[in-house]
Amino acid sequence: MKKSGTFTAIVVTVAIVVSIIVHVWVFGNVKNFKDTGNLTPAGWTGKLGSIGGYKTVDGKDPSLVPANLLGTVYLGGFVVPILLTLSIMVVTYTIERYLSLNKAKGRGKIEVFLKDVQLALKDGKIEEAVSLCDNQRGSIANIIKQGIERYQTLAFVKDMDAEKKLEEVKNAIEEAMGLEIPLLNTNLPVIATIASISVLFGLFGTVLGMIRSFAAMSSAGTPNASELSAGISEALINTAFGLFGAIVGTISYNFFLTKVGNITYMIDEATYNLLSILAIRSK
Repeated sequence: MKKSGTFTAIVVTVAIVVSIIVHVWVFGNVKNFKDTGNLTPAGWTGKLGSIGGYKTVDGKDPSLVPANLLGTVYLGGFVVPILLTLSIMVVTYTIERYLSLNKAKGRGKIEVFLKDVQLALKDGKIEEAVSLCDNQRGSIANIIKQGIERYQTLAFVKDMDAEKKLEEVKNAIEEAMGLEIPLLNTNLPVIATIASISVLFGLFGTVLGMIRSFAAMSSAGTPNASELSAGISEALINTAFGLFGAIVGTISYNFFLTKVGNITYMIDEATYNLLSILAIRSK
C-alpha cells in the first residue's frame, strides 16, 4: 500500500507539472495567437495570463486572439490545466493497470500452467508443482504455491487428520488470496473517480467560460456574432477535455473490472481443483 501511495504521489506531481508547462508554453505560445502589433519579448513573467512569456509594451497582457486550435484551448482558462492533469493521470493509470494485470497472470498461458500443476500433483510430484509456480509467477501462481507449500509442510504431521490438514491448506490459500486480490483492484477506484469528476470540471469550466463570454458581450453593447461564437468555442474546450477524461476513465475502469473478475474466477477455479486433488491424495 505504501508503494501504491508513492506511485500516486509521483503521478499527481508529474501530471500537474506537465500540465502547467503544456498549458503555458505549448497552448500559450505566442505563435498560437494573431499578432496585434503590440507583442514584445519580455521573458518569463510568472503569470499564466502572459502568452509564452510575452506581454505588451506597457506591461499588460496582450489581446488574446487565437490563430489556431491550440490558442483557443489556452483561452479555456485555468480549468484547462486541471482537466489536462486528470487526463494525464487517467492515461497513466490505464497503462499501469494494463501492465500490472498482465503481470498478475504470470509468464505463460494460465490454462497450460494449471494443467501442468494438476498433473504434477496427481503424480505426487510436489516439488515439481512448486517449481512450476516459481516459473509461472503472478497472482494465481503465488496463491497455488502457498496452498501446495502448506500441504507439503503438513504432510509429515502424523497427529493431524486429513480433514484438518485440508482446512489448514484452505486457510493458507485464503490468506494468500487476501493479499493478492486487493492488488488486482489497486487504482481502479482512482480511475473511476477521475472518470466522474472530469465531466464535472469540464462543465464547470464551460459555465465559467459562458459567463465570461456573455458578460463581455453585455458590457460591449451590441453582441457581435463572431465574438460570441469564439467565446462559446473557448468555453466548450473545457467540455471536450472533460469528456475525454471521462470516456477514457469509464472504458478503462469497466475493462479492467472485467479483467479482474476473470482473474478472480480463474483463481477460484484453480484453488477448488487444487483442494480436490489434495483431498483425494489425503485419503
